[in-house]
Amino acid sequence: MNKVTLLLLLCSAFCFGQQTPNQEVEKPIRNLFLAMKNADPELLKTVFAENAIFQTITKEGAVKTDNVQDFIATISKVSKNDLDERITIEAVHTDGNLASVFTPYQFYYKGKFLHCGANSFQLVKQNNEWKIQYLIDTRRKDNCGETK
Repeated sequence: MNKVTLLLLLCSAFCFGQQTPNQEVEKPIRNLFLAMKNADPELLKTVFAENAIFQTITKEGAVKTDNVQDFIATISKVSKNDLDERITIEAVHTDGNLASVFTPYQFYYKGKFLHCGANSFQLVKQNNEWKIQYLIDTRRKDNCGETK
């Protein structure tokens, strides 16, 4: 084995074992949807900052604020695999301890397509961990790119 091959093997082993900055930012977001899918309120509690804000933009354009604790309580009442929100992470922007993430999604309830939209996350890094500070989403049933 030549030196170049050995160097590439060592580098790839090191690089693939490390999380990228975007993966660190994405972790609480991915855990949010994993917790929803697995009906796991304990995991869900780990993703939000202490005073997180949770909002939805209605069809009429009004902004509705939901309570994060109520959302967690709701998740504890569903069964595993009832909730399936499939996201695509389109953009991750960071500056120091602030991150912004945009994720279009399709939402399924008990395997049936319900709606689609987009999530906009603001995250803060606290004690070396990213937490969701603010989440606002849209919800619609048209132009979802899904077969209903």
